[in-house]
Amino acid sequence: MAPSFPPLSFSLFLLLLLSVSAFSSYATNSHFHGSLTDKFIRDLNLFPKHDVNIVSPGTLDTTDQNSRLVEKKITFPVLGDSGATVKDLGHHAGFYRLPHSKDARLFYYFFESRQSKADPVVIWLTGGPGCSSSLALFYENGPFHITQNMSLSWNSYGWDKVSNIIYVDQPVGTGFSYSSDVSDLRSDEKGVSDDLYDFLQEFFKAHPNYTKNDFFITGESYAGHYIPAFASRVHQGNKNKEGIPINLKGFAIGNGLTDPAIQYKAYTDFSLDNKLITKTDYENINKMIPECEKDIQLCATKGNDTCIDAYYACTDIFGSILDIAGNINYYDIRKKCEGQLCYDFSRVDTFLNLPSVKEALGVHTDWVSCSGTVYDAMQGDWMKDLEVGIPALLEDGIKVLIYAGEYDLICNWLGNSRWVHAMKWSGQKNFAGAPTVPFSVAGAEAGIMQSYGPLIFLKVHNAGHMVPMDEPEAALEMLARWTQGKLAATEKR
Repeated sequence: MAPSFPPLSFSLFLLLLLSVSAFSSYATNSHFHGSLTDKFIRDLNLFPKHDVNIVSPGTLDTTDQNSRLVEKKITFPVLGDSGATVKDLGHHAGFYRLPHSKDARLFYYFFESRQSKADPVVIWLTGGPGCSSSLALFYENGPFHITQNMSLSWNSYGWDKVSNIIYVDQPVGTGFSYSSDVSDLRSDEKGVSDDLYDFLQEFFKAHPNYTKNDFFITGESYAGHYIPAFASRVHQGNKNKEGIPINLKGFAIGNGLTDPAIQYKAYTDFSLDNKLITKTDYENINKMIPECEKDIQLCATKGNDTCIDAYYACTDIFGSILDIAGNINYYDIRKKCEGQLCYDFSRVDTFLNLPSVKEALGVHTDWVSCSGTVYDAMQGDWMKDLEVGIPALLEDGIKVLIYAGEYDLICNWLGNSRWVHAMKWSGQKNFAGAPTVPFSVAGAEAGIMQSYGPLIFLKVHNAGHMVPMDEPEAALEMLARWTQGKLAATEKR
Protein backbone atom coordinates (compact mmCIF):
# COMPACT_ATOMS: atom_id res chain seq x y z
CA MET A 1 0.00 0.00 0.00
CA ALA A 2 0.94 3.51 -0.11
CA PRO A 3 2.44 4.29 3.19
CA SER A 4 1.87 7.36 5.06
CA PHE A 5 5.49 7.88 4.60
CA PRO A 6 7.25 7.60 1.40
CA PRO A 7 7.07 4.01 0.56
CA LEU A 8 9.76 3.30 -1.69
CA SER A 9 11.77 0.65 -2.15
CA PHE A 10 14.10 1.78 0.29
CA SER A 11 13.27 5.07 1.76
CA LEU A 12 14.23 3.41 4.88
CA PHE A 13 15.75 6.37 6.48
CA LEU A 14 12.47 7.95 7.32
CA LEU A 15 11.14 4.84 8.81
CA LEU A 16 13.23 5.11 11.82
CA LEU A 17 11.44 8.24 12.83
CA LEU A 18 8.15 6.50 13.13
CA SER A 19 9.54 4.25 15.78
CA VAL A 20 9.95 7.18 18.15
CA SER A 21 6.69 6.53 19.93
CA ALA A 22 7.00 9.49 22.26
CA PHE A 23 6.52 11.76 19.29
CA SER A 24 4.20 9.56 17.28
CA SER A 25 1.61 12.28 16.97
CA TYR A 26 3.96 13.86 14.47
CA ALA A 27 4.26 10.72 12.43
CA THR A 28 3.93 10.75 8.69
CA ASN A 29 4.74 8.08 6.19
CA SER A 30 7.58 7.76 3.89
CA HIS A 31 8.96 5.01 1.81
CA PHE A 32 10.69 3.42 3.55
CA HIS A 33 8.15 5.76 4.75
CA GLY A 34 8.06 6.79 7.80
CA SER A 35 8.77 9.61 9.80
CA LEU A 36 7.78 12.57 11.72
CA THR A 37 6.89 15.91 10.29
CA ASP A 38 9.64 17.52 8.27
CA LYS A 39 10.12 20.22 10.92
CA PHE A 40 10.42 17.62 13.63
CA ILE A 41 12.90 15.66 11.56
CA ARG A 42 15.07 18.73 11.22
CA ASP A 43 14.76 19.49 14.94
CA LEU A 44 16.03 16.01 15.78
CA ASN A 45 18.92 16.36 13.31
CA LEU A 46 18.29 12.82 12.13
CA PHE A 47 19.65 13.48 8.68
CA PRO A 48 23.36 14.08 8.08
CA LYS A 49 24.32 17.66 7.42
CA HIS A 50 25.30 16.74 3.86
CA ASP A 51 22.81 14.04 3.02
CA VAL A 52 22.88 14.63 -0.70
CA ASN A 53 25.76 14.84 -3.13
CA ILE A 54 25.67 18.50 -4.14
CA VAL A 55 29.35 19.31 -4.62
CA SER A 56 31.44 22.27 -5.64
CA PRO A 57 32.04 22.62 -9.40
CA GLY A 58 35.30 21.04 -10.42
CA THR A 59 35.51 18.89 -7.29
CA LEU A 60 35.11 15.67 -9.24
CA ASP A 61 36.78 14.47 -12.39
CA THR A 62 35.03 11.13 -12.76
CA THR A 63 33.46 12.02 -16.10
CA ASP A 64 35.12 13.33 -19.20
CA GLN A 65 33.40 16.50 -20.38
CA ASN A 66 33.56 15.17 -23.95
CA SER A 67 31.64 12.02 -23.12
CA ARG A 68 28.25 11.77 -21.49
CA LEU A 69 28.82 8.24 -20.20
CA VAL A 70 32.07 7.10 -18.62
CA GLU A 71 32.20 3.51 -17.44
CA LYS A 72 34.90 1.30 -16.00
CA LYS A 73 35.15 -2.40 -15.38
CA ILE A 74 35.20 -3.28 -11.70
CA THR A 75 36.91 -6.37 -10.35
CA PHE A 76 36.02 -6.93 -6.73
CA PRO A 77 37.49 -10.06 -5.14
CA VAL A 78 34.52 -12.28 -4.28
CA LEU A 79 34.43 -15.35 -2.05
CA GLY A 80 33.18 -18.58 -3.55
CA ASP A 81 32.15 -19.62 -7.05
CA SER A 82 30.02 -17.31 -9.19
CA GLY A 83 28.38 -20.22 -10.96
CA ALA A 84 28.90 -18.31 -14.22
CA THR A 85 28.89 -20.13 -17.53
CA VAL A 86 30.45 -17.24 -19.44
CA LYS A 87 34.20 -16.69 -19.46
CA ASP A 88 34.16 -12.93 -19.49
CA LEU A 89 31.81 -11.94 -16.67
CA GLY A 90 31.47 -8.19 -16.98
CA HIS A 91 30.93 -6.00 -13.93
CA HIS A 92 30.84 -2.27 -14.58
CA ALA A 93 30.29 1.03 -12.78
CA GLY A 94 29.96 4.46 -14.31
CA PHE A 95 28.57 7.96 -14.39
CA TYR A 96 26.19 9.47 -16.91
CA ARG A 97 26.24 13.25 -17.38
CA LEU A 98 22.63 14.35 -17.79
CA PRO A 99 22.05 16.57 -20.83
CA HIS A 100 19.11 18.50 -19.37
CA SER A 101 20.90 19.69 -16.25
CA LYS A 102 23.47 22.19 -15.07
CA ASP A 103 26.00 19.66 -13.82
CA ALA A 104 24.24 16.42 -12.85
CA ARG A 105 25.59 12.89 -13.07
CA LEU A 106 23.82 9.61 -12.40
CA PHE A 107 25.87 6.76 -10.95
CA TYR A 108 25.09 3.19 -12.01
CA TYR A 109 26.26 -0.42 -11.89
CA PHE A 110 25.91 -2.87 -14.75
CA PHE A 111 26.33 -6.61 -14.16
CA GLU A 112 26.30 -8.98 -17.09
CA SER A 113 24.37 -12.21 -16.68
CA ARG A 114 26.12 -15.16 -15.10
CA GLN A 115 24.22 -17.36 -17.54
CA SER A 116 24.14 -15.75 -20.97
CA LYS A 117 24.54 -12.29 -22.45
CA ALA A 118 21.40 -13.07 -24.46
CA ASP A 119 19.36 -12.90 -21.25
CA PRO A 120 17.03 -9.90 -20.82
CA VAL A 121 18.35 -6.53 -19.71
CA VAL A 122 16.70 -5.54 -16.42
CA ILE A 123 16.94 -2.17 -14.71
CA TRP A 124 16.27 -1.91 -10.96
CA LEU A 125 15.05 1.29 -9.27
CA THR A 126 14.99 1.67 -5.49
CA GLY A 127 12.45 4.03 -3.98
CA GLY A 128 12.62 6.45 -1.10
CA PRO A 129 12.36 8.78 -2.83
CA GLY A 130 16.08 9.34 -2.49
CA CYS A 131 17.38 5.89 -1.48
CA SER A 132 20.29 4.29 -3.27
CA SER A 133 19.83 1.19 -5.41
CA SER A 134 22.97 -0.15 -3.72
CA LEU A 135 20.69 -1.15 -0.85
CA ALA A 136 18.91 -3.60 -3.13
CA LEU A 137 22.16 -4.61 -4.79
CA PHE A 138 23.81 -5.78 -1.58
CA TYR A 139 20.80 -6.86 0.51
CA GLU A 140 18.25 -8.08 -2.01
CA ASN A 141 18.90 -9.21 -5.56
CA GLY A 142 22.39 -8.15 -6.60
CA PRO A 143 25.31 -10.46 -7.38
CA PHE A 144 26.89 -10.05 -3.93
CA HIS A 145 26.29 -9.96 -0.22
CA ILE A 146 28.63 -8.11 2.15
CA THR A 147 30.16 -10.35 4.81
CA GLN A 148 30.87 -9.35 8.39
CA ASN A 149 34.55 -8.71 7.61
CA MET A 150 33.68 -6.38 4.68
CA SER A 151 34.44 -8.87 1.93
CA LEU A 152 31.96 -9.98 -0.74
CA SER A 153 30.31 -13.35 -1.27
CA TRP A 154 28.21 -14.46 -4.22
CA ASN A 155 24.45 -14.23 -3.85
CA SER A 156 23.08 -17.61 -4.92
CA TYR A 157 19.80 -15.91 -5.87
CA GLY A 158 21.12 -12.74 -7.50
CA TRP A 159 18.99 -11.58 -10.41
CA ASP A 160 22.15 -11.48 -12.54
CA LYS A 161 21.78 -15.28 -12.73
CA VAL A 162 18.97 -14.81 -15.26
CA SER A 163 19.41 -11.22 -16.50
CA ASN A 164 21.88 -8.51 -17.37
CA ILE A 165 21.02 -6.06 -14.61
CA ILE A 166 21.50 -2.31 -14.14
CA TYR A 167 21.20 -0.49 -10.79
CA VAL A 168 20.87 3.30 -10.95
CA ASP A 169 21.23 5.81 -8.12
CA GLN A 170 18.37 8.17 -8.96
CA PRO A 171 17.01 10.84 -8.84
CA VAL A 172 20.02 13.18 -8.92
CA GLY A 173 21.56 13.48 -5.45
CA THR A 174 20.86 9.87 -4.47
CA GLY A 175 23.67 7.50 -3.44
CA PHE A 176 26.78 8.36 -5.47
CA SER A 177 24.85 10.47 -8.02
CA TYR A 178 25.67 14.14 -7.70
CA SER A 179 25.51 17.69 -9.03
CA SER A 180 27.13 21.03 -8.24
CA ASP A 181 23.80 22.83 -8.66
CA VAL A 182 20.70 22.32 -6.50
CA SER A 183 18.51 23.25 -9.47
CA ASP A 184 19.31 19.78 -10.82
CA LEU A 185 17.19 18.12 -8.12
CA ARG A 186 14.00 16.62 -9.58
CA SER A 187 10.55 17.26 -8.16
CA ASP A 188 8.23 15.20 -10.38
CA GLU A 189 8.02 12.05 -12.47
CA LYS A 190 8.57 13.88 -15.75
CA GLY A 191 12.00 14.99 -14.63
CA VAL A 192 12.84 11.55 -13.23
CA SER A 193 11.63 9.60 -16.27
CA ASP A 194 13.26 11.95 -18.80
CA ASP A 195 16.60 11.52 -17.02
CA LEU A 196 16.29 7.74 -17.01
CA TYR A 197 15.29 7.67 -20.68
CA ASP A 198 18.29 9.82 -21.60
CA PHE A 199 20.50 7.49 -19.57
CA LEU A 200 19.17 4.41 -21.39
CA GLN A 201 19.84 5.99 -24.76
CA GLU A 202 23.47 6.57 -23.86
CA PHE A 203 23.78 3.19 -22.15
CA PHE A 204 22.64 1.28 -25.22
CA LYS A 205 24.86 3.44 -27.40
CA ALA A 206 27.79 2.27 -25.27
CA HIS A 207 26.52 -1.34 -25.23
CA PRO A 208 25.05 -1.89 -28.72
CA ASN A 209 25.21 -5.69 -28.32
CA TYR A 210 22.32 -5.46 -25.86
CA THR A 211 19.91 -3.34 -27.88
CA LYS A 212 18.05 -6.39 -29.24
CA ASN A 213 17.65 -8.04 -25.82
CA ASP A 214 14.26 -7.96 -24.12
CA PHE A 215 14.15 -5.04 -21.66
CA PHE A 216 12.30 -4.97 -18.34
CA ILE A 217 11.91 -2.28 -15.68
CA THR A 218 11.78 -3.41 -12.03
CA GLY A 219 11.86 -1.87 -8.57
CA GLU A 220 10.00 -1.49 -5.30
CA SER A 221 8.33 0.91 -2.91
CA TYR A 222 8.37 4.49 -4.20
CA ALA A 223 9.41 3.00 -7.51
CA GLY A 224 5.68 2.35 -7.79
CA HIS A 225 5.73 6.00 -8.91
CA TYR A 226 8.95 5.93 -10.91
CA ILE A 227 8.28 2.79 -12.92
CA PRO A 228 4.95 3.55 -14.65
CA ALA A 229 6.22 7.01 -15.65
CA PHE A 230 9.52 5.60 -16.89
CA ALA A 231 7.81 2.78 -18.83
CA SER A 232 5.48 5.30 -20.48
CA ARG A 233 8.48 7.48 -21.40
CA VAL A 234 10.31 4.55 -23.01
CA HIS A 235 7.18 3.44 -24.87
CA GLN A 236 6.58 6.99 -26.10
CA GLY A 237 10.19 7.29 -27.23
CA ASN A 238 9.86 4.07 -29.21
CA LYS A 239 6.62 5.20 -30.85
CA ASN A 240 8.07 8.60 -31.74
CA LYS A 241 11.33 7.03 -33.01
CA GLU A 242 13.26 9.44 -30.81
CA GLY A 243 16.46 7.46 -30.62
CA ILE A 244 17.70 3.92 -30.21
CA PRO A 245 14.64 1.61 -30.02
CA ILE A 246 14.42 0.02 -26.58
CA ASN A 247 12.92 -3.46 -26.61
CA LEU A 248 10.55 -2.83 -23.69
CA LYS A 249 8.63 -5.97 -22.83
CA GLY A 250 7.29 -5.21 -19.36
CA PHE A 251 7.69 -3.77 -15.90
CA ALA A 252 7.36 -5.15 -12.36
CA ILE A 253 6.60 -3.25 -9.16
CA GLY A 254 7.23 -4.81 -5.77
CA ASN A 255 5.31 -3.50 -2.74
CA GLY A 256 4.94 -0.14 -4.44
CA LEU A 257 3.08 3.10 -3.90
CA THR A 258 1.18 3.69 -7.15
CA ASP A 259 -2.40 4.85 -6.49
CA PRO A 260 -2.43 6.64 -3.09
CA ALA A 261 -6.18 7.31 -3.00
CA ILE A 262 -6.90 3.58 -2.99
CA GLN A 263 -3.85 2.42 -1.08
CA TYR A 264 -4.16 4.77 1.91
CA LYS A 265 -7.75 3.65 2.46
CA ALA A 266 -6.52 0.07 2.79
CA TYR A 267 -4.25 0.81 5.77
CA THR A 268 -6.94 0.40 8.37
CA ASP A 269 -8.39 -2.75 6.77
CA PHE A 270 -4.95 -4.38 6.61
CA SER A 271 -4.18 -3.32 10.18
CA LEU A 272 -7.47 -4.63 11.54
CA ASP A 273 -7.12 -7.91 9.66
CA ASN A 274 -3.66 -8.37 11.19
CA LYS A 275 -4.77 -7.31 14.69
CA LEU A 276 -2.53 -4.25 14.78
CA ILE A 277 -5.54 -2.14 15.81
CA THR A 278 -8.94 -2.80 17.38
CA LYS A 279 -12.34 -2.28 15.80
CA THR A 280 -12.75 0.94 17.79
CA ASP A 281 -9.35 2.17 16.57
CA TYR A 282 -10.41 1.24 13.05
CA GLU A 283 -13.57 3.31 13.22
CA ASN A 284 -11.77 6.31 14.71
CA ILE A 285 -8.89 6.33 12.23
CA ASN A 286 -11.26 5.89 9.29
CA LYS A 287 -12.66 9.33 10.10
CA MET A 288 -9.41 10.74 8.65
CA ILE A 289 -9.93 9.13 5.26
CA PRO A 290 -12.38 11.68 3.73
CA GLU A 291 -9.91 14.55 4.20
CA CYS A 292 -7.13 12.45 2.68
CA GLU A 293 -9.32 11.61 -0.34
CA LYS A 294 -10.43 15.22 -0.77
CA ASP A 295 -6.84 16.52 -0.68
CA ILE A 296 -5.68 13.87 -3.16
CA GLN A 297 -8.41 15.00 -5.57
CA LEU A 298 -7.28 18.61 -5.17
CA CYS A 299 -3.70 17.54 -5.79
CA ALA A 300 -4.79 15.90 -9.05
CA THR A 301 -6.61 19.01 -10.28
CA LYS A 302 -4.69 21.92 -8.75
CA GLY A 303 -1.27 20.53 -7.86
CA ASN A 304 1.33 22.61 -6.04
CA ASP A 305 0.62 23.16 -2.33
CA THR A 306 -2.49 20.98 -2.40
CA CYS A 307 -0.23 17.96 -2.97
CA ILE A 308 1.74 18.82 0.17
CA ASP A 309 -1.54 19.17 2.09
CA ALA A 310 -2.54 15.72 0.84
CA TYR A 311 0.79 14.27 1.94
CA TYR A 312 0.25 15.41 5.53
CA ALA A 313 -3.46 14.56 5.68
CA CYS A 314 -2.89 11.03 4.42
CA THR A 315 0.28 10.25 6.34
CA ASP A 316 -1.62 11.03 9.54
CA ILE A 317 -3.57 7.82 8.88
CA PHE A 318 -0.41 5.74 8.87
CA GLY A 319 1.02 7.62 11.85
CA SER A 320 -2.11 6.98 13.90
CA ILE A 321 -1.85 3.24 13.24
CA LEU A 322 1.77 3.23 14.35
CA ASP A 323 0.86 5.14 17.51
CA ILE A 324 -1.28 2.15 18.46
CA ALA A 325 0.80 -0.68 17.01
CA GLY A 326 3.97 0.45 18.77
CA ASN A 327 7.50 -0.48 17.79
CA ILE A 328 6.66 -2.77 14.91
CA ASN A 329 8.72 -3.00 11.77
CA TYR A 330 6.30 -1.54 9.27
CA TYR A 331 8.15 -3.27 6.47
CA ASP A 332 7.52 -6.60 8.12
CA ILE A 333 4.89 -6.69 10.86
CA ARG A 334 6.25 -9.99 12.19
CA LYS A 335 9.30 -8.11 13.49
CA LYS A 336 10.25 -5.24 15.76
CA CYS A 337 11.80 -2.07 14.37
CA GLU A 338 15.49 -2.20 15.25
CA GLY A 339 18.06 0.31 14.11
CA GLN A 340 17.68 3.49 12.14
CA LEU A 341 16.00 1.86 9.17
CA CYS A 342 14.12 -0.83 11.09
CA TYR A 343 16.87 -3.10 9.77
CA ASP A 344 20.63 -3.08 10.22
CA PHE A 345 22.06 -1.97 6.88
CA SER A 346 25.30 -0.66 8.37
CA ARG A 347 27.54 -2.98 6.38
CA VAL A 348 26.80 -1.27 3.07
CA ASP A 349 27.47 2.14 4.66
CA THR A 350 30.87 0.98 5.80
CA PHE A 351 31.71 -0.92 2.62
CA LEU A 352 30.84 1.78 0.08
CA ASN A 353 32.70 4.44 2.02
CA LEU A 354 35.95 2.44 2.19
CA PRO A 355 38.66 4.33 0.23
CA SER A 356 39.62 1.13 -1.64
CA VAL A 357 36.02 0.53 -2.74
CA LYS A 358 35.49 4.14 -3.82
CA GLU A 359 38.71 3.98 -5.82
CA ALA A 360 37.59 0.76 -7.50
CA LEU A 361 34.26 2.36 -8.41
CA GLY A 362 35.83 5.62 -9.59
CA VAL A 363 33.89 7.81 -7.15
CA HIS A 364 35.08 10.69 -5.00
CA THR A 365 32.04 11.54 -2.87
CA ASP A 366 30.72 9.87 0.25
CA TRP A 367 27.92 7.38 -0.31
CA VAL A 368 24.54 8.26 1.19
CA SER A 369 21.98 5.48 1.72
CA CYS A 370 18.95 7.79 1.67
CA SER A 371 18.84 11.53 0.99
CA GLY A 372 16.47 13.75 2.91
CA THR A 373 17.12 16.53 0.40
CA VAL A 374 15.93 14.40 -2.52
CA TYR A 375 13.00 13.19 -0.43
CA ASP A 376 11.93 16.77 0.30
CA ALA A 377 12.26 17.75 -3.36
CA MET A 378 9.87 14.96 -4.38
CA GLN A 379 7.30 15.51 -1.63
CA GLY A 380 4.80 17.16 -3.96
CA ASP A 381 4.90 14.03 -6.15
CA TRP A 382 3.89 11.69 -3.34
CA MET A 383 0.11 11.75 -3.60
CA LYS A 384 -0.15 11.72 -7.39
CA ASP A 385 -1.81 8.75 -9.06
CA LEU A 386 0.64 6.88 -11.31
CA GLU A 387 -1.83 4.11 -12.16
CA VAL A 388 -3.41 6.36 -14.79
CA GLY A 389 -0.72 5.66 -17.38
CA ILE A 390 -0.69 1.88 -17.00
CA PRO A 391 -3.85 0.93 -18.97
CA ALA A 392 -2.44 2.35 -22.22
CA LEU A 393 0.67 0.22 -21.75
CA LEU A 394 -1.40 -2.90 -21.11
CA GLU A 395 -3.45 -2.24 -24.25
CA ASP A 396 -0.22 -2.16 -26.24
CA GLY A 397 0.83 -5.52 -24.83
CA ILE A 398 3.41 -4.34 -22.29
CA LYS A 399 3.52 -6.94 -19.52
CA VAL A 400 2.80 -5.73 -15.98
CA LEU A 401 3.65 -7.68 -12.83
CA ILE A 402 2.56 -6.26 -9.47
CA TYR A 403 3.88 -8.34 -6.59
CA ALA A 404 3.78 -7.82 -2.83
CA GLY A 405 5.06 -9.55 0.28
CA GLU A 406 2.13 -10.37 2.56
CA TYR A 407 3.63 -8.98 5.81
CA ASP A 408 4.49 -5.46 4.65
CA LEU A 409 2.35 -2.72 6.17
CA ILE A 410 3.65 0.41 4.49
CA CYS A 411 2.94 -0.70 0.91
CA ASN A 412 0.77 -3.66 1.78
CA TRP A 413 -0.54 -6.32 -0.58
CA LEU A 414 -4.18 -5.42 0.10
CA GLY A 415 -3.91 -1.85 -1.15
CA ASN A 416 -1.91 -3.00 -4.17
CA SER A 417 -4.45 -5.67 -4.99
CA ARG A 418 -7.27 -3.13 -4.76
CA TRP A 419 -5.79 -0.62 -7.18
CA VAL A 420 -4.88 -3.38 -9.62
CA HIS A 421 -8.46 -4.67 -9.59
CA ALA A 422 -9.92 -1.15 -9.82
CA MET A 423 -7.81 -0.23 -12.87
CA LYS A 424 -9.95 0.33 -15.95
CA TRP A 425 -8.69 -1.42 -19.08
CA SER A 426 -10.15 -3.76 -21.66
CA GLY A 427 -9.23 -6.84 -19.61
CA GLN A 428 -10.52 -5.58 -16.26
CA LYS A 429 -13.54 -7.91 -15.98
CA ASN A 430 -11.64 -10.94 -17.22
CA PHE A 431 -8.81 -10.23 -14.77
CA ALA A 432 -11.25 -9.88 -11.86
CA GLY A 433 -12.89 -13.15 -12.86
CA ALA A 434 -9.64 -15.06 -13.27
CA PRO A 435 -9.00 -17.84 -10.76
CA THR A 436 -6.49 -17.41 -7.96
CA VAL A 437 -3.77 -20.00 -8.51
CA PRO A 438 -0.68 -21.02 -6.54
CA PHE A 439 2.79 -19.76 -7.33
CA SER A 440 4.97 -22.74 -6.50
CA VAL A 441 8.73 -22.87 -6.04
CA ALA A 442 10.68 -26.08 -5.39
CA GLY A 443 7.44 -27.99 -4.89
CA ALA A 444 5.99 -25.66 -2.25
CA GLU A 445 3.45 -22.85 -2.52
CA ALA A 446 5.37 -19.55 -2.39
CA GLY A 447 2.43 -17.28 -3.16
CA ILE A 448 -0.90 -16.90 -4.91
CA MET A 449 -1.68 -14.97 -8.07
CA GLN A 450 -4.25 -13.83 -10.58
CA SER A 451 -3.54 -13.10 -14.21
CA TYR A 452 -5.18 -12.19 -17.47
CA GLY A 453 -3.44 -11.16 -20.66
CA PRO A 454 -0.37 -9.04 -19.86
CA LEU A 455 -1.35 -8.36 -16.20
CA ILE A 456 -0.33 -10.45 -13.17
CA PHE A 457 -0.85 -9.78 -9.47
CA LEU A 458 1.20 -11.96 -7.12
CA LYS A 459 0.97 -12.07 -3.32
CA VAL A 460 4.20 -13.57 -1.97
CA HIS A 461 4.07 -15.67 1.19
CA ASN A 462 6.48 -15.22 4.10
CA ALA A 463 7.82 -11.89 2.84
CA GLY A 464 7.66 -8.27 3.89
CA HIS A 465 8.43 -5.10 1.95
CA MET A 466 11.61 -6.45 0.38
CA VAL A 467 10.59 -9.69 -1.26
CA PRO A 468 14.02 -10.50 -2.79
CA MET A 469 15.61 -10.18 0.67
CA ASP A 470 13.00 -12.22 2.54
CA GLU A 471 12.27 -14.87 -0.10
CA PRO A 472 15.24 -14.77 -2.49
CA GLU A 473 14.61 -18.11 -4.21
CA ALA A 474 10.96 -17.26 -4.88
CA ALA A 475 11.92 -13.78 -6.16
CA LEU A 476 14.48 -15.20 -8.59
CA GLU A 477 12.00 -17.80 -9.85
CA MET A 478 9.38 -15.08 -10.26
CA LEU A 479 11.72 -12.95 -12.37
CA ALA A 480 12.96 -15.86 -14.49
CA ARG A 481 9.49 -17.20 -15.31
CA TRP A 482 7.97 -13.77 -15.85
CA THR A 483 10.66 -12.52 -18.25
CA GLN A 484 10.42 -15.81 -20.13
CA GLY A 485 6.63 -15.56 -20.41
CA LYS A 486 6.11 -18.64 -18.25
CA LEU A 487 4.89 -17.29 -14.93
CA ALA A 488 1.10 -17.48 -15.23
CA ALA A 489 1.15 -20.17 -17.93
CA THR A 490 3.29 -22.51 -15.81
CA GLU A 491 1.04 -22.21 -12.79
CA LYS A 492 -2.15 -22.76 -14.80
CA ARG A 493 -0.78 -26.00 -16.14
